[in-house]
Amino acid sequence: MPLDALRPTPLVEQAIDRLRAQIAQGEWPVGTKLPSENALAQALGVGRSTVREALRALAAGGLVQPRQGAGVFVIATTPTEDWPTRLRQAALTDVYEVRMMVEVEAAHLAARRRTDDDLTALRAAMDGRRAAAAGTHAEFVDADIALHTAVIAAAHNPVLTALFTEFAPVLRKGLITLLELVDLRSHTPNHGEQAHAALVRAIEDGDAERAGAVLRDELTETLGQLLAM
Repeated sequence: MPLDALRPTPLVEQAIDRLRAQIAQGEWPVGTKLPSENALAQALGVGRSTVREALRALAAGGLVQPRQGAGVFVIATTPTEDWPTRLRQAALTDVYEVRMMVEVEAAHLAARRRTDDDLTALRAAMDGRRAAAAGTHAEFVDADIALHTAVIAAAHNPVLTALFTEFAPVLRKGLITLLELVDLRSHTPNHGEQAHAALVRAIEDGDAERAGAVLRDELTETLGQLLAM
């Protein structure tokens, strides 16, 4: 199928879409070398800089690979999903199972590594969670996640922190939905108060095993509720 000239704007996005479609349709099979930048620019009716940007985007998506001195070659017909996209599309229960693995270990580390500043932050987050019990489901979930974020921070592991940051938006959406469907807070607005207070006390006491066990039990209960939805 021949390439048609593109509309004036937005050129880079159009070039990416057109080239991606050509690759998906088998115009250039895997292992094939793409036409030169000049040839692509002429076919699309754009400048070489636009083609260059489009090829960079396709390379980032795992569709093509530039080879020094040889050109740009097709290496896949479907783009590789990035981590945030994969998280957004994953089942919440799958995300939650991984969350348990991450957070239980984080609780162990937090109990061993927490500083005075960490304890101050944990107590403030616990107070914030209690105060949010009078608010909406969204406000309560935000306060709950803030407390868990404080536990992660107390572990002093930047990889754990980055991983939980990626999880947080997916967890937030799922937990709000859970509260709306199950209405766990109709009789207990501060749902999970005892478990979270016990978690903070275990970290304060430096008891890694108790901190991990408390958090595992709390997350296991929530996972069970998610599986029952």
